[in-house]
Amino acid sequence: MLNAIAKPFGALMLWIYNFVGNYGVAVILFALVVKVIMLPFQLKSTKSMMRMSRMTPRLKELEKKFGNDQQRYQQEMNKLYKEEGVNPMSGCLWSLIPFPILIALYQAIRYPLTTMMGVDSALLAEGGAIYEKLQELGYVLSNYSTTRNAAVYEQIFQSQFITEHFSQFAGLSDRLQEMYYNFLGMNLGETPQFAFWNWDVWDWNHIGLFLIPIVSALLSWLSMKASNATNPQAQTQQSQQTNKMMMWWMPLLSVYICFTMPGVMGIYWIAQSLFAIVQTVILNKVFNRQLDIEDADRIEREKAREAELEAKRLETERLKAEGIQVENKNTSKKNKKAVAAQKEAERKAAEARAERARKRAERGEVDEIPASQVGNRRYARGRAYVPDRYTNPDEAEEKTAAAAEESELYTAEHAEDEPVEDIALIEEGDEHTEADEESAADEDSYNAPEEEPDEEESESEEQE
Repeated sequence: MLNAIAKPFGALMLWIYNFVGNYGVAVILFALVVKVIMLPFQLKSTKSMMRMSRMTPRLKELEKKFGNDQQRYQQEMNKLYKEEGVNPMSGCLWSLIPFPILIALYQAIRYPLTTMMGVDSALLAEGGAIYEKLQELGYVLSNYSTTRNAAVYEQIFQSQFITEHFSQFAGLSDRLQEMYYNFLGMNLGETPQFAFWNWDVWDWNHIGLFLIPIVSALLSWLSMKASNATNPQAQTQQSQQTNKMMMWWMPLLSVYICFTMPGVMGIYWIAQSLFAIVQTVILNKVFNRQLDIEDADRIEREKAREAELEAKRLETERLKAEGIQVENKNTSKKNKKAVAAQKEAERKAAEARAERARKRAERGEVDEIPASQVGNRRYARGRAYVPDRYTNPDEAEEKTAAAAEESELYTAEHAEDEPVEDIALIEEGDEHTEADEESAADEDSYNAPEEEPDEEESESEEQE
């Protein structure tokens, strides 16, 4: 599986090597090609992270407002991310992609003969033509490396030996190629040695290989620092500790890799870090300019929206002062149905009253206005009201009972004439959430002004 993934990278590496003729330069160009391929994804990831960085003050406001309700805080935060087109995980995803590429490149470098050149592995196994020729010409692994992990990279040393005696190996496979690992006076096929006291201090090959992990760690640290300038500011103490740990963990990882693998891996790591720093600086400059324009547009939109809402509020106050009733466009469907049902019931009751009045008029009957009625309020003074209960106390009890009985009969006869109370509105209410209220403000909704009391009723009450 790993070989199948590594072969395309090995083929690309070999093509670049044949094009430039230098192993170190080929590795640097390979790192550049990987950066170019990853650039579209990095553009999206970097811009998303920079947007998140600018959203930090707004996120802190949400935290202050909904800090005690974590569920509501998460909902509002996700809503803000969606409005701004930000994916918090996008930066993490693309930052992990270089590691599989690094592993595939390591596999190609470790097996230059089978993975990069595509030589049949049977030729290198015991009994194979290339294996036998190596033994015949006196190839010994210890002549190339004395390190403990030398056997892991034996194909690199076999490739160097074949290059030195290429005329005798050329006919064994048409895929064999000469490959020189020299770069700036260093043999990139060798592994840097930490025990510098065991080699000649004037040996540039060892000195150069020893410096590769050091330079790699320094550039890795600078790359992380430049990247953190793009990432959103840490919102919690735990996030800050994680960022600090990564600032040291990545450079130490690069030192470990460069001291345990051939020098070519260190060159690749250095090139990747260098290109990452240049890319980050350029993208920061470009995206900061774009985001400044976006922020200015957003602020102008918010100001315009606030001005519009303020104008609507003032208009609502003016309409209330003039007694003009404005329909609320955001009233729920349930309440609209309840209001319509109430109006329909009142219409039917009015028609029934008119019909009974017409029939009574045809029969010559006239409804007497009870003494308890004030204006159109039939029982304003009470259902058992007797005007002379104090001046004629002897008959007050009998008249009071008669008035109460008459009121009951009238109520039973005219029950359907009574105004229909909007029970649905009173008991259930408008099932709007806070989000609905905010939406109502955006959709030019106004609350209807309270009805003025009936003048005739008011005067009657004052007389009482």
